[in-house]
Amino acid sequence: MKILLYISLALSLFFTSLLSAQDFKGIATYKSQRKMDIKIDSTHMDDEMQQQMMALLKKQFEKEYTLEFNNNESLYKEVANLDKPTGASTSGIQIEIMGSGEGDILYKNLTENRYATQSDVFGKIFLINDTLEQPEWKLEKETKNIGAYTCFKATFKRKGMMSSSMTMSVNSEEEPKEPEQKEVEQTITAWYTLQIPVKHGPGNYSGLPGLILEVSDGSETILCSKIVLNPKQGVFIEEPKKGKKINQEEFETIIEKKMKEMDEQFHSGRRDDGNSIEIRIGG
Repeated sequence: MKILLYISLALSLFFTSLLSAQDFKGIATYKSQRKMDIKIDSTHMDDEMQQQMMALLKKQFEKEYTLEFNNNESLYKEVANLDKPTGASTSGIQIEIMGSGEGDILYKNLTENRYATQSDVFGKIFLINDTLEQPEWKLEKETKNIGAYTCFKATFKRKGMMSSSMTMSVNSEEEPKEPEQKEVEQTITAWYTLQIPVKHGPGNYSGLPGLILEVSDGSETILCSKIVLNPKQGVFIEEPKKGKKINQEEFETIIEKKMKEMDEQFHSGRRDDGNSIEIRIGG
């Protein structure tokens, strides 16, 4: 059975190399979900209010993206949701999502092994240019169907920071407990289809012999919900050009500095009424 699986995969890769010579264009739609380990500690909130808050947080982290692609280039961006305000609230409690990356436009060029991200950080636009990550994907033998597509599993490991559970307190006399950060080894799991032989995927993920339809890092899962190949209106991929040009390391330094400034503002004045909650993403 194992021999048959390996032969099947080898033949699929062979035919993929033949198909790759064709001009593939398309638009893939993805939806993301994030696991939340958040404990709400409050004497001012009943069970119903806590459930409303958790439902609101879940909605804030459910996002939709489009990936426009051809053989060598792709453009990945969030679908605007007019029903989702930046600062959501429930029962008079304000929730601020920091560092969520709304409005970012990610361009990838596989031939030149580079990417460009246009990012709006609190009203200032940056253009991050850097080299694409080249993960050492391990091609697994497992398969599953995602919609009409047969997908193969691939994994790679990387170092990352993980937070302990976050405890939030809606009480003016208490400070929220900061989650502890520790470095862990993350396993990234992707499912790609050889039926669409392009090396693209959602976010910064790429480099597999077929389009990535699902990817998870353990806390966030991004799943493809729709694919349109060779759309009648065409695929127009334009590299973003607007913003202050920096590299990824410089951008991360700027974000960390801005986060610290926001933390100071948040703790010094914005929680005077005891009804504000800050949630940080990515650090």
